[in-house]
Amino acid sequence: MAETAAAHAPHGAVEHEGPSYIAVFIYLTILTAAELGVYAMGLPKTVMVGALVALALAKAVLVAMYFMHLSFERRGLWIIAGIPLVLVFFCYLMLRPDLSARAWTTSHHPEEQIGVHEGAEGAAPAAPAPDAPAQPQS
Repeated sequence: MAETAAAHAPHGAVEHEGPSYIAVFIYLTILTAAELGVYAMGLPKTVMVGALVALALAKAVLVAMYFMHLSFERRGLWIIAGIPLVLVFFCYLMLRPDLSARAWTTSHHPEEQIGVHEGAEGAAPAAPAPDAPAQPQS
């Protein structure tokens, strides 16, 4: 039956050997294990997020190349598939200054303490502590 399929194929058709899906599965498993390892290492948050995003992109490229068969397509299809990645990266670069300017809102500053103000020297004296003895009034 294989001979008849080859005989009926159009003349000049290029046959290619299919990818080894087991090998791709093993690569994806290794990348997933690497992601779990990066998470378990306790790296600083920015390094961990960057590494996880890079590993996720590597897995996405493997899936696109072999399971979506982009490795066998023309260059034009690669351009169409790559444009969203460029747009996401561009949006990230445009939003990054705003995100870093707002990063101070997550940290606690001494000025945020209740009742502590600059220049409080001339303010009214604080109320006595409840365990302090009351002073007699004259």
